[in-house]
Amino acid sequence: MRAITVRDREAGTAGLSLTEIPYPHAAENDVIVQVHAAGFTPGELAWPATWADRSGRDRTPSVPGHELSGVVVELGYGTTGLSVGQRVFGMADWARDGSLAEYTAVEARNLAPLPAGIDHTTAAAVPISGLTAWQGLFDHGRLATGETVLIHGSAGGVGSLAVQLAREVGARVIGTGRSADRERAAGIGVDTFVDLETEVLEDVGEVDVVLDVIGGEILDRSAALVRDGGTLVTIAHPVNARPRNGRAVFFVVEPDRATLARLAARLRDGRLAPVVGSVRSLDEAPEAFAPGARRVHGKTVIRVDHGVSRP
Repeated sequence: MRAITVRDREAGTAGLSLTEIPYPHAAENDVIVQVHAAGFTPGELAWPATWADRSGRDRTPSVPGHELSGVVVELGYGTTGLSVGQRVFGMADWARDGSLAEYTAVEARNLAPLPAGIDHTTAAAVPISGLTAWQGLFDHGRLATGETVLIHGSAGGVGSLAVQLAREVGARVIGTGRSADRERAAGIGVDTFVDLETEVLEDVGEVDVVLDVIGGEILDRSAALVRDGGTLVTIAHPVNARPRNGRAVFFVVEPDRATLARLAARLRDGRLAPVVGSVRSLDEAPEAFAPGARRVHGKTVIRVDHGVSRP
């Protein structure tokens, strides 16, 4: 089968290539998914798990990409909850071959059924960003109706979904970004927007929850904005400055079938919409990793052509 692989850690994105690799094996509790669309994170070539398995052993050539949407074509021993022929979407494990391939092996618990009304391209743009937004706001931030949340990077992949989810529960949303993001942020429901290049962050006053994807100085300054009992949540790095009388949480997104199902229901009903910026073919995936390609606003999705028509 065809897949994007990387062999040389020092080569960076130049080391990515479209190659032929063996069809994957379905281990216990796995499924094999025929991938129709896949997503990736631009910085994942720097992640240790791209190059080694959980035991630290070299696993190159590695297949990158950890978001996927497709159809189950094979069940591993003991697999339950999914069936052959079922449309699914979700996350591939960090330390195994990923989704930039025609087929990939995934733990069944990392996937959720994909309703018929959602196309694969849209679904592939959701797993990491959607789970990050949900877990940051609700599992860690405990955001509730009537509260105020400050979402950094509110027009980005995680931020835009977080804004929509926060608005749905009746929270007031303050978003941040650059001047070019103001109109986009307003369009998805941000109540107040702060241009971090020209406006003063501290002018927003106190908030109940901060969801941060930026880190650094912005994260440190945000700690002082959290009111008593509130929560500062970040995916950037461990927190240095902590809220005076609140909580600080740094987390890494985790697969969760139940939350994926919640996200799928919102996609189906039109209550949630990811921003898809560019759609490329599998053989174009290496150039999609290049720094110049990242200037496109929205998620880049890789379509995998199996020679048949599909949604």
